[in-house]
Amino acid sequence: MVKKIRVNLKDRSYNILIGSGDLAGLKNFLKSKRQVVIITDFTVGSLYAKNIQKNLRGFETHVISLPSGEKYKSLSAAAALYDRLINLQIHRDAVIIALGGGVIGDLAGFVAATYMRGVDLIQVPTTLLAMVDASIGGKTAVNHHKGKNLIGVFHQPKLVLIDVDTLRTLPVKELKNGLAEVIKYGTIKDPAILKILEGNPRASAAFWQNLIYRCAKIKAEVVSRDERELTGYRMILNFGHTIGHALEALGGYKKLSHGEAVGLGMLAAAKIAKKKEITNRLQSILTRLKLPTRVNLSANQIIKSLKLDKKVRGGKVRFVLPVKLGRVTIKDNVPESRVISVLREMGCR
Repeated sequence: MVKKIRVNLKDRSYNILIGSGDLAGLKNFLKSKRQVVIITDFTVGSLYAKNIQKNLRGFETHVISLPSGEKYKSLSAAAALYDRLINLQIHRDAVIIALGGGVIGDLAGFVAATYMRGVDLIQVPTTLLAMVDASIGGKTAVNHHKGKNLIGVFHQPKLVLIDVDTLRTLPVKELKNGLAEVIKYGTIKDPAILKILEGNPRASAAFWQNLIYRCAKIKAEVVSRDERELTGYRMILNFGHTIGHALEALGGYKKLSHGEAVGLGMLAAAKIAKKKEITNRLQSILTRLKLPTRVNLSANQIIKSLKLDKKVRGGKVRFVLPVKLGRVTIKDNVPESRVISVLREMGCR
Protein backbone atom coordinates (compact mmCIF):
# COMPACT_ATOMS: atom_id res chain seq x y z
CA MET A 1 0.00 0.00 0.00
CA VAL A 2 1.36 3.40 -1.00
CA LYS A 3 1.70 5.97 1.77
CA LYS A 4 1.05 9.59 0.76
CA ILE A 5 2.25 12.81 2.34
CA ARG A 6 1.23 16.26 1.11
CA VAL A 7 3.67 19.16 1.09
CA ASN A 8 1.35 22.16 1.37
CA LEU A 9 2.78 25.15 -0.48
CA LYS A 10 -0.30 26.61 -2.18
CA ASP A 11 0.26 26.52 -5.95
CA ARG A 12 3.58 24.71 -5.44
CA SER A 13 2.08 21.87 -3.37
CA TYR A 14 2.97 18.28 -4.24
CA ASN A 15 2.74 14.71 -3.01
CA ILE A 16 5.37 12.39 -1.59
CA LEU A 17 4.44 8.81 -2.47
CA ILE A 18 6.17 5.98 -0.59
CA GLY A 19 5.62 2.46 -1.82
CA SER A 20 7.19 -0.75 -3.04
CA GLY A 21 7.67 -1.57 -6.74
CA ASP A 22 6.18 1.71 -7.94
CA LEU A 23 8.72 2.95 -10.50
CA ALA A 24 6.77 1.32 -13.35
CA GLY A 25 3.85 3.66 -12.65
CA LEU A 26 5.84 6.83 -13.22
CA LYS A 27 4.13 7.36 -16.58
CA ASN A 28 0.85 8.05 -14.80
CA PHE A 29 2.26 11.27 -13.33
CA LEU A 30 3.67 12.79 -16.53
CA LYS A 31 0.34 13.78 -18.08
CA SER A 32 0.94 15.63 -21.34
CA LYS A 33 4.69 16.15 -21.05
CA ARG A 34 6.25 15.48 -24.43
CA GLN A 35 9.93 15.46 -23.47
CA VAL A 36 11.31 13.59 -20.47
CA VAL A 37 14.95 13.76 -19.39
CA ILE A 38 16.17 11.27 -16.81
CA ILE A 39 19.32 12.52 -15.09
CA THR A 40 21.09 9.80 -13.15
CA ASP A 41 24.52 8.35 -12.41
CA PHE A 42 26.08 5.36 -14.15
CA THR A 43 25.44 2.97 -11.26
CA VAL A 44 21.77 3.82 -10.68
CA GLY A 45 21.14 4.28 -14.38
CA SER A 46 22.35 0.77 -15.15
CA LEU A 47 19.89 -0.63 -12.59
CA TYR A 48 16.73 1.37 -13.24
CA ALA A 49 16.88 3.86 -16.12
CA LYS A 50 16.20 1.41 -18.96
CA ASN A 51 13.11 -0.04 -17.31
CA ILE A 52 11.74 3.45 -16.60
CA GLN A 53 12.46 4.47 -20.18
CA LYS A 54 10.69 1.35 -21.45
CA ASN A 55 7.63 2.22 -19.37
CA LEU A 56 7.57 5.71 -20.87
CA ARG A 57 6.73 4.66 -24.42
CA GLY A 58 4.97 7.50 -26.20
CA PHE A 59 7.24 10.13 -24.68
CA GLU A 60 10.44 11.53 -26.11
CA THR A 61 12.70 10.19 -23.39
CA HIS A 62 16.41 10.79 -22.90
CA VAL A 63 18.76 9.40 -20.26
CA ILE A 64 21.81 11.41 -19.21
CA SER A 65 24.20 9.54 -16.91
CA LEU A 66 27.07 11.01 -14.91
CA PRO A 67 29.82 9.53 -12.75
CA SER A 68 28.84 9.24 -9.10
CA GLY A 69 30.36 11.23 -6.27
CA GLU A 70 30.05 14.54 -4.43
CA LYS A 71 32.72 16.13 -6.64
CA TYR A 72 30.27 16.06 -9.54
CA LYS A 73 27.85 18.31 -7.68
CA SER A 74 29.53 21.31 -9.26
CA LEU A 75 29.00 24.20 -11.62
CA SER A 76 31.10 22.43 -14.24
CA ALA A 77 28.84 19.37 -14.08
CA ALA A 78 25.79 21.64 -14.33
CA ALA A 79 27.32 23.35 -17.37
CA ALA A 80 27.86 19.96 -19.01
CA LEU A 81 24.21 19.11 -18.41
CA TYR A 82 23.09 22.43 -19.93
CA ASP A 83 25.13 21.56 -23.02
CA ARG A 84 23.43 18.16 -23.28
CA LEU A 85 19.96 19.63 -22.85
CA ILE A 86 20.61 22.27 -25.50
CA ASN A 87 22.05 19.71 -27.94
CA LEU A 88 18.98 17.51 -27.38
CA GLN A 89 16.76 20.55 -28.05
CA ILE A 90 14.95 20.17 -24.75
CA HIS A 91 12.18 22.75 -24.42
CA ARG A 92 10.70 24.57 -21.45
CA ASP A 93 7.68 22.25 -21.26
CA ALA A 94 9.90 19.22 -20.59
CA VAL A 95 10.18 17.41 -17.27
CA ILE A 96 13.45 16.38 -15.65
CA ILE A 97 13.46 13.25 -13.52
CA ALA A 98 16.21 13.14 -10.91
CA LEU A 99 16.91 9.43 -10.49
CA GLY A 100 19.49 8.72 -7.82
CA GLY A 101 20.86 9.87 -4.50
CA GLY A 102 21.33 13.28 -2.96
CA VAL A 103 24.03 14.40 -5.39
CA ILE A 104 21.87 13.68 -8.43
CA GLY A 105 18.81 15.16 -6.74
CA ASP A 106 20.62 18.40 -5.93
CA LEU A 107 22.39 18.68 -9.27
CA ALA A 108 19.42 17.73 -11.47
CA GLY A 109 17.19 19.97 -9.35
CA PHE A 110 19.57 22.90 -9.76
CA VAL A 111 19.66 22.35 -13.52
CA ALA A 112 15.86 22.05 -13.66
CA ALA A 113 15.53 25.31 -11.72
CA THR A 114 17.85 27.27 -13.98
CA TYR A 115 17.52 25.77 -17.47
CA MET A 116 15.27 28.11 -19.47
CA ARG A 117 14.38 29.78 -16.15
CA GLY A 118 12.86 26.59 -14.82
CA VAL A 119 11.40 23.30 -16.01
CA ASP A 120 9.32 20.77 -14.10
CA LEU A 121 11.11 18.34 -11.81
CA ILE A 122 10.22 14.92 -10.41
CA GLN A 123 12.42 13.51 -7.67
CA VAL A 124 12.91 9.72 -7.70
CA PRO A 125 15.36 9.13 -4.84
CA THR A 126 17.13 5.76 -4.70
CA THR A 127 19.17 6.19 -1.49
CA LEU A 128 17.86 6.35 2.06
CA LEU A 129 19.51 9.75 2.54
CA ALA A 130 17.71 11.21 -0.47
CA MET A 131 14.40 9.57 0.47
CA VAL A 132 14.21 11.09 3.94
CA ASP A 133 15.87 14.41 3.24
CA ALA A 134 17.42 15.66 0.00
CA SER A 135 14.51 14.94 -2.36
CA ILE A 136 11.96 16.84 -0.24
CA GLY A 137 11.71 20.58 0.22
CA GLY A 138 12.95 22.16 -2.99
CA LYS A 139 16.51 22.96 -1.98
CA THR A 140 18.79 22.53 -4.99
CA ALA A 141 22.46 23.42 -5.05
CA VAL A 142 25.97 22.71 -6.18
CA ASN A 143 29.12 22.91 -4.11
CA HIS A 144 31.90 25.48 -4.25
CA HIS A 145 35.44 24.50 -3.28
CA LYS A 146 35.05 26.86 -0.31
CA GLY A 147 31.92 25.18 1.02
CA LYS A 148 29.02 22.81 0.50
CA ASN A 149 25.80 23.92 -1.26
CA LEU A 150 26.92 27.54 -1.53
CA ILE A 151 25.39 28.02 -4.99
CA GLY A 152 21.73 27.11 -5.21
CA VAL A 153 18.08 27.99 -5.61
CA PHE A 154 14.72 26.79 -4.30
CA HIS A 155 12.81 24.74 -6.89
CA GLN A 156 10.03 22.51 -5.63
CA PRO A 157 9.42 19.22 -7.45
CA LYS A 158 6.04 18.31 -8.89
CA LEU A 159 6.26 14.91 -7.22
CA VAL A 160 8.55 12.84 -5.01
CA LEU A 161 8.22 9.13 -5.84
CA ILE A 162 9.92 6.82 -3.35
CA ASP A 163 10.21 3.12 -4.15
CA VAL A 164 11.73 1.36 -1.14
CA ASP A 165 12.65 -1.61 -3.35
CA THR A 166 15.58 0.43 -4.67
CA LEU A 167 17.17 0.12 -1.22
CA ARG A 168 17.83 -3.57 -1.96
CA THR A 169 20.68 -2.59 -4.27
CA LEU A 170 22.07 0.09 -1.94
CA PRO A 171 25.45 -0.70 -0.35
CA VAL A 172 25.47 -1.00 3.45
CA LYS A 173 27.70 2.08 3.68
CA GLU A 174 25.05 4.15 1.90
CA LEU A 175 22.29 2.81 4.13
CA LYS A 176 24.27 3.93 7.17
CA ASN A 177 24.79 7.28 5.46
CA GLY A 178 21.02 7.74 5.35
CA LEU A 179 20.46 6.43 8.85
CA ALA A 180 22.37 9.43 10.20
CA GLU A 181 19.62 11.68 8.81
CA VAL A 182 17.01 9.33 10.27
CA ILE A 183 18.65 9.82 13.68
CA LYS A 184 18.34 13.57 13.11
CA TYR A 185 14.56 13.35 12.78
CA GLY A 186 14.35 11.21 15.89
CA THR A 187 16.30 13.80 17.87
CA ILE A 188 14.56 16.95 16.65
CA LYS A 189 10.94 15.76 16.50
CA ASP A 190 10.12 12.07 16.95
CA PRO A 191 12.08 10.15 19.63
CA ALA A 192 10.15 6.98 18.72
CA ILE A 193 12.39 6.80 15.63
CA LEU A 194 15.39 6.29 17.91
CA LYS A 195 13.58 3.48 19.71
CA ILE A 196 12.88 1.82 16.37
CA LEU A 197 16.58 1.94 15.47
CA GLU A 198 17.56 0.64 18.90
CA GLY A 199 15.12 -2.27 18.66
CA ASN A 200 17.22 -4.33 16.22
CA PRO A 201 14.47 -4.27 13.57
CA ARG A 202 14.20 -6.55 10.55
CA ALA A 203 14.87 -4.42 7.48
CA SER A 204 11.83 -5.43 5.43
CA ALA A 205 10.05 -3.29 2.82
CA ALA A 206 7.36 -2.53 5.41
CA PHE A 207 10.02 -1.42 7.93
CA TRP A 208 11.62 0.97 5.44
CA GLN A 209 8.26 2.28 4.29
CA ASN A 210 7.26 3.09 7.87
CA LEU A 211 10.62 4.63 8.82
CA ILE A 212 10.81 6.77 5.68
CA TYR A 213 7.19 7.86 6.13
CA ARG A 214 7.87 9.07 9.68
CA CYS A 215 10.90 11.07 8.55
CA ALA A 216 9.36 12.44 5.35
CA LYS A 217 6.25 13.53 7.25
CA ILE A 218 8.41 15.66 9.55
CA LYS A 219 10.29 17.17 6.62
CA ALA A 220 7.03 17.95 4.79
CA GLU A 221 5.53 19.63 7.86
CA VAL A 222 8.61 21.79 8.40
CA VAL A 223 8.85 22.77 4.72
CA SER A 224 5.12 23.57 4.58
CA ARG A 225 5.55 25.98 7.51
CA ASP A 226 8.79 27.63 6.39
CA GLU A 227 9.60 26.90 2.76
CA ARG A 228 12.47 29.36 2.35
CA GLU A 229 13.80 29.61 5.91
CA LEU A 230 12.17 33.02 6.39
CA THR A 231 10.83 32.37 9.89
CA GLY A 232 13.77 30.28 11.07
CA TYR A 233 11.64 27.20 11.74
CA ARG A 234 13.14 25.21 8.86
CA MET A 235 16.52 25.74 10.46
CA ILE A 236 15.78 22.84 12.84
CA LEU A 237 16.44 20.48 9.91
CA ASN A 238 20.06 21.60 10.03
CA PHE A 239 20.70 19.79 13.31
CA GLY A 240 24.19 18.32 12.92
CA HIS A 241 24.77 20.08 9.62
CA THR A 242 26.56 23.23 10.80
CA ILE A 243 29.67 21.37 11.88
CA GLY A 244 28.86 18.47 9.53
CA HIS A 245 29.15 20.59 6.38
CA ALA A 246 32.44 22.03 7.59
CA LEU A 247 33.83 18.53 8.14
CA GLU A 248 32.78 17.46 4.65
CA ALA A 249 34.32 20.50 3.00
CA LEU A 250 37.61 20.21 4.90
CA GLY A 251 37.82 16.56 3.92
CA GLY A 252 37.43 17.51 0.26
CA TYR A 253 34.12 15.58 0.23
CA LYS A 254 36.20 12.40 0.24
CA LYS A 255 37.31 11.81 3.82
CA LEU A 256 33.82 11.75 5.32
CA SER A 257 30.46 10.93 3.75
CA HIS A 258 27.54 13.27 4.38
CA GLY A 259 25.99 10.90 6.90
CA GLU A 260 29.26 10.40 8.75
CA ALA A 261 29.80 14.16 8.94
CA VAL A 262 26.23 14.85 10.10
CA GLY A 263 26.53 12.13 12.75
CA LEU A 264 29.64 13.82 14.09
CA GLY A 265 27.89 17.20 13.86
CA MET A 266 24.92 15.96 15.89
CA LEU A 267 27.18 14.51 18.54
CA ALA A 268 29.12 17.78 18.71
CA ALA A 269 25.88 19.77 19.01
CA ALA A 270 24.71 17.62 21.92
CA LYS A 271 28.08 18.13 23.63
CA ILE A 272 27.98 21.88 23.00
CA ALA A 273 24.51 21.96 24.57
CA LYS A 274 25.85 19.96 27.55
CA LYS A 275 23.06 17.42 27.21
CA LYS A 276 24.75 14.33 28.62
CA GLU A 277 21.80 11.95 28.20
CA ILE A 278 21.34 12.90 24.55
CA THR A 279 25.10 12.78 23.97
CA ASN A 280 25.30 9.26 25.38
CA ARG A 281 22.28 8.09 23.38
CA LEU A 282 23.61 9.49 20.12
CA GLN A 283 27.06 8.04 20.78
CA SER A 284 25.52 4.64 21.43
CA ILE A 285 23.40 4.63 18.26
CA LEU A 286 26.23 5.95 16.06
CA THR A 287 28.60 3.32 17.45
CA ARG A 288 26.02 0.59 16.92
CA LEU A 289 25.65 1.66 13.27
CA LYS A 290 29.44 1.81 12.95
CA LEU A 291 29.37 5.52 12.18
CA PRO A 292 32.33 7.58 13.48
CA THR A 293 32.24 9.43 16.78
CA ARG A 294 35.73 10.94 16.53
CA VAL A 295 37.33 13.13 13.89
CA ASN A 296 40.95 13.98 13.11
CA LEU A 297 40.91 17.48 11.62
CA SER A 298 42.11 20.90 12.74
CA ALA A 299 39.67 22.55 15.17
CA ASN A 300 40.77 26.00 14.02
CA GLN A 301 40.22 25.09 10.36
CA ILE A 302 36.73 23.86 11.23
CA ILE A 303 35.96 27.17 12.94
CA LYS A 304 37.18 29.03 9.86
CA SER A 305 34.99 26.88 7.60
CA LEU A 306 31.95 27.42 9.86
CA LYS A 307 32.09 31.14 9.13
CA LEU A 308 31.42 30.43 5.43
CA ASP A 309 28.26 28.47 6.22
CA LYS A 310 25.00 29.71 4.68
CA LYS A 311 23.44 29.75 8.13
CA VAL A 312 25.73 32.55 9.34
CA ARG A 313 23.79 35.76 10.05
CA GLY A 314 25.45 39.04 11.00
CA GLY A 315 28.77 37.28 11.25
CA LYS A 316 27.39 34.87 13.87
CA VAL A 317 27.38 31.11 13.40
CA ARG A 318 23.97 29.63 14.23
CA PHE A 319 23.84 26.23 15.88
CA VAL A 320 20.85 23.92 16.22
CA LEU A 321 21.16 22.52 19.73
CA PRO A 322 19.04 19.92 21.53
CA VAL A 323 16.91 20.98 24.49
CA LYS A 324 15.54 17.48 25.05
CA LEU A 325 14.78 14.54 22.78
CA GLY A 326 12.19 15.77 20.29
CA ARG A 327 12.99 19.45 20.72
CA VAL A 328 15.82 21.70 19.56
CA THR A 329 16.61 25.39 19.72
CA ILE A 330 18.72 27.75 17.62
CA LYS A 331 21.59 29.67 19.18
CA ASP A 332 23.92 32.25 17.64
CA ASN A 333 25.86 33.07 20.81
CA VAL A 334 27.84 29.88 21.33
CA PRO A 335 31.36 30.89 22.44
CA GLU A 336 34.02 29.88 19.93
CA SER A 337 36.07 28.51 22.79
CA ARG A 338 33.22 26.10 23.65
CA VAL A 339 33.09 24.78 20.08
CA ILE A 340 36.88 24.32 19.97
CA SER A 341 36.81 22.53 23.32
CA VAL A 342 34.16 20.07 22.09
CA LEU A 343 35.98 19.47 18.79
CA ARG A 344 39.19 18.66 20.65
CA GLU A 345 37.26 16.38 22.99
CA MET A 346 36.16 14.51 19.84
CA GLY A 347 39.72 14.08 18.56
CA CYS A 348 40.45 17.28 16.65
CA ARG A 349 43.93 18.72 16.91
